[in-house]
Amino acid sequence: MKRLLFLISLYLWAGGVAAALDPARLKDLASDDFDVKQAAVATLAAAGDDTDAQRLLKALSEDAVAVAGERLVIVAGDQVLDAATGAAIKPAPANPESINLNNSLRQQVDGALAAVRLLSTDRAERLTAARALLADMGEGAPLLPLFDKALAQEQDREIKPILVQLAAQAALGSPDVARRLQAVRDLAGSGSPAVKALLLPLLDPANEPEEKLRLEAGTAIKAIDARLAWSDTAGQIFTGISLGSILLLAALGLAITYGVMGVINMAHGELLMVGAYSAYAMQALFRAKFPEFVDYYVLAAVPVAFFVAAAVGMLMERTVIRHLYGRPLETLLATWGLSLVLIQAARLLFGAQNVEVANPAWMSGGVQLAENLSLPWNRLVIVAFSGFVLLLVWLMMNKTRLGMFVRAVTQNRPMAGCVGVPTARIDTLAFGIGSGIAGLGGVALSQIANVGPDMGQGYIVDSFMVVVLGGVGQLAGAVWAALGLGIVTKFLEGWAGAVIAKILVLVFIIIFIQKRPQGLFALKGRFVD
Repeated sequence: MKRLLFLISLYLWAGGVAAALDPARLKDLASDDFDVKQAAVATLAAAGDDTDAQRLLKALSEDAVAVAGERLVIVAGDQVLDAATGAAIKPAPANPESINLNNSLRQQVDGALAAVRLLSTDRAERLTAARALLADMGEGAPLLPLFDKALAQEQDREIKPILVQLAAQAALGSPDVARRLQAVRDLAGSGSPAVKALLLPLLDPANEPEEKLRLEAGTAIKAIDARLAWSDTAGQIFTGISLGSILLLAALGLAITYGVMGVINMAHGELLMVGAYSAYAMQALFRAKFPEFVDYYVLAAVPVAFFVAAAVGMLMERTVIRHLYGRPLETLLATWGLSLVLIQAARLLFGAQNVEVANPAWMSGGVQLAENLSLPWNRLVIVAFSGFVLLLVWLMMNKTRLGMFVRAVTQNRPMAGCVGVPTARIDTLAFGIGSGIAGLGGVALSQIANVGPDMGQGYIVDSFMVVVLGGVGQLAGAVWAALGLGIVTKFLEGWAGAVIAKILVLVFIIIFIQKRPQGLFALKGRFVD
């Protein structure tokens, strides 16, 4: 490294940038000495804003540079150009010998070409180049003059901080102690694990003899660790909220059906599966019939999944569950059997293997809040969708006649029947609505998880835990329980692993229910048990 920096400094001292394309020096690109060849590429990188240097760097990246006698040439199709001037050589030399680059030199050339784009007049091109270099800059010291030049003329508030970090990373290899010290201070404001990895070797006296710089590096690493810890915590909270949103969609319907009828529906997870396969079917339909609108299949899948899952749920209630009210054990066994029937039906219709449900283009990518914290659009949409469904359910339960009947049956079924509430019809409608909401959860789940016949099995226990913890029939309880379980589960998974996290959550809920059987929010009513 020190030898390379010495060679670069020697080139620049001797006329470096101004004479970057001196034919005598360009011949060093064909040298058998790796350090000499690398220094020649570094000199080209330092003169990267020069048109001739850009042309030669591009030719190097395309393996179009060759040696013809005593001169360096660029082979461009049928033409052979002088590497220094770009002028066509006539007659073209016969059999020029190509210059081969190893991986290290090729990375250096690609980095130089990216650095050149930092001087572009196009903001988008500069931003793309800056982000690409930040992600994988490789050996940055040779590019330091270009970074300094780009930084001096950059005014954009989004690009300039990236250039500051790029220049600081490159300056870590500078022989100037003051420049290295300033680079460490500039990097202290970063929150990137890669920057931390760059600073860690500076703590070793064998790598950095200056004690003041080592102390500054230690301070910078502590600041970066604090930002990384904050980003990790924020990422876990968001992932927990995302999981909680899925649990909420799965549990909302269960809260309604369990609250109204007291039915332990073990087939509720399969209603999630019905919604997910509805999304898959709509995706296939749009690809076949409306390929230009395929990115909007999810919007069409939402009502389809609701009504298909609602129809399946109402059919279950009318044919099997209605005859088992008041017998919870028989209902549990019957709905477990129905879940097996639905799983086998999915296998017959769609096959036993998982099917592919792709994210639409507008749900791809994410929002970058920090260098190690990105919020995926598909999860952001799911959180917003869960809130929208929750709002609709609340409006239905509190602002409609149907909701009033459902609440009446939940609180006191005999009295509701006495005042004219059609309890049997309410049972069917409530079961259909609860099943439809589960179908909506399946659409959301299809965007982040595998879609297969057994996908609902992993959510039925969690759904019941949300309902029991929140309070039977209570929307507010379901919200707090779902989000709380999602966030706690993700933190426990990071600490103890997925299996231990499930066990700990289950133990907590058992203890909580022993102390507070009614859950977080108790039902209000004179005859509520």
